[in-house]
Amino acid sequence: MFQEASNFLDFVEELYAQDTAGVSLIEFNAKEMLMHQGSAAQHVFILKSGLCKIGLEEENGKEYILAFLSTGEILGELELIRDEPRLCSVQALNKVEAYKLTKACFLNLLNTDLKLNRLIINAYAERITNTSKKASFQKLYTTENGLQRILKLQETEKIEISKADLSAYLGISVRSLNRLLKQRENS
Repeated sequence: MFQEASNFLDFVEELYAQDTAGVSLIEFNAKEMLMHQGSAAQHVFILKSGLCKIGLEEENGKEYILAFLSTGEILGELELIRDEPRLCSVQALNKVEAYKLTKACFLNLLNTDLKLNRLIINAYAERITNTSKKASFQKLYTTENGLQRILKLQETEKIEISKADLSAYLGISVRSLNRLLKQRENS
């Protein structure tokens, strides 16, 4: 549920250690936005630490959380590759450190570095697999099971996820979430 990957982190830390132009390390506080849906894509982030939520706001104003990403995950590369505005918003849930690669740096590496290309292909394969697993889980199991899994993971990771974010991730209303939480208390 909280996705982590170390391969991108190893790759970018090597670039940072070599003082590669266009690579910097920056920090975000909890609730701070890393990216805004619809904005121009000017950089890529690779998470060094912390947890981010990836959300998509629909035309009706409702947010759907696609994923929670953590250490080593790459953010924003798809929009740079496709030269499109940001598809999703990304918000830090706790303190986040991230390596920032400028658009020029990332596109240059994409054109010249086979290792980066392999990492991206593997990341996309992993995302497709995770999306398929999440979709099948949501079809095969009750919402209560999904809630139980995310609450357990939240406890293990020692991170607090708001009711609004929990409901957006599960694809239910806050009211339905409150009903489920009350049922858990009474059982």
